[in-house]
Amino acid sequence: MLEYSRKTNQLMQAKYQYELQDVPDPNLYREIFDYESIPKIAFNNRLVPINMPADIWMTDTTFRDGQQSVSPFKPEQIEHLFKLESRLGGPRGLIRQSEFFLYTDRDREALERCQALGLKYPEITTWIRANEKDFQLVKAAGVRETGILVSCSDYHIFKKMHLTRAQAMDKYLGIVKAALAQGIVPRCHFEDITRADFYGFVLPFAEQLMRLSEESGLPIKVRACDTMGYGVSYPGAALPRSVPGIIYGLNHYARIPSEQLEWHGHNDFYKVVSNAGTAWLYGCASVNCSLLGIGERTGNCPLEAMAIEYQALRGTTNGMDLTAVSEIAEYMEREIGLEISPRQPFVGRHFNVTRAGIHADGMLKDEEIYNIFDTATILNRPASVAVDSHSGLAGIAHWLNSYFRLKGENAVGKQDPLVVAVKEQVDALYAEGRNTVMGDEELEVMVRDADQERFERLLFHRS
Repeated sequence: MLEYSRKTNQLMQAKYQYELQDVPDPNLYREIFDYESIPKIAFNNRLVPINMPADIWMTDTTFRDGQQSVSPFKPEQIEHLFKLESRLGGPRGLIRQSEFFLYTDRDREALERCQALGLKYPEITTWIRANEKDFQLVKAAGVRETGILVSCSDYHIFKKMHLTRAQAMDKYLGIVKAALAQGIVPRCHFEDITRADFYGFVLPFAEQLMRLSEESGLPIKVRACDTMGYGVSYPGAALPRSVPGIIYGLNHYARIPSEQLEWHGHNDFYKVVSNAGTAWLYGCASVNCSLLGIGERTGNCPLEAMAIEYQALRGTTNGMDLTAVSEIAEYMEREIGLEISPRQPFVGRHFNVTRAGIHADGMLKDEEIYNIFDTATILNRPASVAVDSHSGLAGIAHWLNSYFRLKGENAVGKQDPLVVAVKEQVDALYAEGRNTVMGDEELEVMVRDADQERFERLLFHRS
């Protein structure tokens, strides 16, 4: 079957059909995953075309997958973070959905609090296990869409559920049909897709789902879950680990529309952000994330990272308020007690802090030399300099200007007598054996000791 593509202006071969391969023994890809060594990255040098959708967006799993890795959030904390997510995503809903658990009274209270806010975005969705009893929870919550776990690798089908592929598919299709009968949009979570037999199970199952979608008139969604972080974005990488191959195959062979495709990755091999961006590039409209990347083991894709990546790819925030990122990080540290690595990009306390004296000298002359972008305007996080034994006069001058908000003619240079006096005190401490970074309060005392009158003027200026 041929179809003319208005996107490529070519006649495209459009009809593919893959039959379920109901094998007697599991395909565990032992040549790649032997478990006794680092999983191998195989190549077949087959390239698929970039096919970025017209609209791309993010979804959130902070209150589902994210909560599995930390102490459970209180309902009022979820409500506050949900409002910040809405602000971050903006009026066009760049954070389109947020998923919730439904199993405890605390879960349901949090969901109801967020529903009561009446916000258009993020849309509230849920996640359930693949059994019909859980649909009653979804119906009671008044939610339009729910995620359903449909594990697709033989590791899960054979070794965890003790089923054959045919039995697993039959079970999954039964649950999906039950959701459709209730008028609920199923979002099928293809767990462990990067270890699954793509042509022998994934595509045949996905094709069955698309038939049900067409028959029911409801847009069944497929979430491709890189559960163990095995996905790779390298051109020419072979399945089952190829992110371009997975997204292209689901979009082109199984004919799943981009807006019904979602990528969910984990960071076990440091690839979670690049894999999510690659999913966008090759035809997946939605990438699933969590605030600060919290989640199972090494975590999910950080929501703030993909918000930044969106602007990098599209050249616009499209209404997002990126200053909410800093408020989210501050709230999660202060109110929830989450420990954020000081060097975590965009949210860590030191992500735009320099220590080296030569860098501080560059920052003093022009912040753009050593700051990744205008972090003060975009994230409400001004670049700063940490003072230690390597900071030099330039580092202390930059700290003074930043801490006391001195700009233009009020800014101090590195030869200013106050800077020199503070540096003498700093040098004396490190000569005595100190080996930690100076804190703001300590430096403030040093400024006061160096020049009480000027210190008071600086405090007045700062206020």
